[in-house]
Amino acid sequence: MAGPLSHIKVLDLSRILAGPWSGQVLADLGADVVKVERPQVGDDTRSWGPPFLKDGAGNDTKESGYYLSANRGKRSVTVDLNTEEGQQIVRALAAQSDILIENYKVGTLARYGLDYASLKESNPGLIYCSVTGFGQDGPKAENAAYDFMIQAMGGLMSVTGERDDLPGGGPQKVGVPIVDLMTGMYTSVAVLAALARRTETGLGDYIDIGMLDVMVGSVANQGMNYLVSGKTPGRNGNKHPNIQPQDVFACADGHIVLVVGNDGQFARFCDVAGRPEWVADERFATNGNRVRNRDVLLPMMVELFRSRPMGEWARQLDEAGVPCSPINTIPQVFEDEQVRHRKMLINLPHPAAGSVPQIRSPMRFTNAELAFDRAPPLLGQHTNEVLSGLGFDDECIARWARDGVI
Repeated sequence: MAGPLSHIKVLDLSRILAGPWSGQVLADLGADVVKVERPQVGDDTRSWGPPFLKDGAGNDTKESGYYLSANRGKRSVTVDLNTEEGQQIVRALAAQSDILIENYKVGTLARYGLDYASLKESNPGLIYCSVTGFGQDGPKAENAAYDFMIQAMGGLMSVTGERDDLPGGGPQKVGVPIVDLMTGMYTSVAVLAALARRTETGLGDYIDIGMLDVMVGSVANQGMNYLVSGKTPGRNGNKHPNIQPQDVFACADGHIVLVVGNDGQFARFCDVAGRPEWVADERFATNGNRVRNRDVLLPMMVELFRSRPMGEWARQLDEAGVPCSPINTIPQVFEDEQVRHRKMLINLPHPAAGSVPQIRSPMRFTNAELAFDRAPPLLGQHTNEVLSGLGFDDECIARWARDGVI
């Protein structure tokens, strides 16, 4: 069996991105993840396109790129939770699961008898994680939430984007749904911590994850900058608030990102730039002084970078051990020699398209190598297989299919 979690069963009752992202992380680690979806409709993200995966004839399938990004390695089962039979199926699945992840509105699953208090009676070792916008309590607990609005509420957009007084100024969201992704990662950490504790106690746990909590917990240095100084952090474009010089610089024929992280790297940058006097200048000799005097230093650097081609800067800085990079487009990312060497792009067999590209997990184990052999499933692809494994006979499964239960 591949992967360190190959002995673990996960019931994924979530949809959109935060919960499914966690489910995919667990599936990548080897867990058997059963994804429960609505009959005929499925996860909302299945329709979030274009783009859609193409079949062999070049026609759109029903598999959106968004859905395909977060559901690798799972088995899909369709179940109508509004029916007693559907609730019976989920109880049977939960009774055999180690971990359950759900992101229904607060109180919804309790109405079906599928909340933690109900399910732990038959499975006291169950680790049950609820993922919501605002957590299980508080004045906004019942409100719906999406990544964009949580980036705004949690302060991220107040420190992302160019300054208001510069061209293009104003708040910006991050270019990927970062709160959903971070929530998925915190969910994975939490359920695995509970899994480790279960080996000591034999008992499961209930975990409450709120997206706003995740966002507030992720403002990191910007939050602490405010707490220790009393000053409200603002948008600085690409300039780092605590380390300088770090910015995007226009070269003679393109742009480059410079990421100087310490005084030694700054000294090597000055050698490449032909400005050794900057190292001895008290205004720039230490990082603290460079941050305080960045309005003096950065304009001089802007003029300097314009004097040479991007390729020349990148080659010389790389040889000197000064972190830098061109700004790659997404296609260029997959052509990068390091990305190609690490085999981050993989292709998996797919029943509707022949194959589907996937971005592999960044986790690598020496003694429990990860296997990637199951594409994001078609809607209900594994319903019969999973229900048969639970002990339901063919006649029962066929009846449920006719009645719209599955």
